[in-house]
Amino acid sequence: MATKKVGAKTTANKRTAKPRIKVVDDSAIDQPVATPAPVAHAKPGPDTSSETNAKQLSALDAAARVLRESGEPLNSKQMIEAMSAKGYWTSPGGKTPHATLFSAILREINTKGHEARFVKSERGKFTAAM
Repeated sequence: MATKKVGAKTTANKRTAKPRIKVVDDSAIDQPVATPAPVAHAKPGPDTSSETNAKQLSALDAAARVLRESGEPLNSKQMIEAMSAKGYWTSPGGKTPHATLFSAILREINTKGHEARFVKSERGKFTAAM
């Protein structure tokens, strides 16, 4: 413990001093602590029916599907337009869904490498991997 001399007295450093616990009522120490009963809240979980999941594609899944169907290189804005026109995926209200899709496709290409569903064909355009 670090101490410093003040005049004739020495005082302990406040940062390293141990806190003191003061017991006010000794009668509460020997009594058992009551634990509250668990409350069961029924929260609805995600819908796991195959019909609902088949309709809801992620943006990347929908983009891969659009690229496979088109057979030609598309940029991210064209993919977003085709995805919403075909009803595969619509933006939940974002201002730049094309930029989000572009970065997600690049991230998949960088992380998965040759196993990615996308191939960058030219500047700003992607095709489906064969």
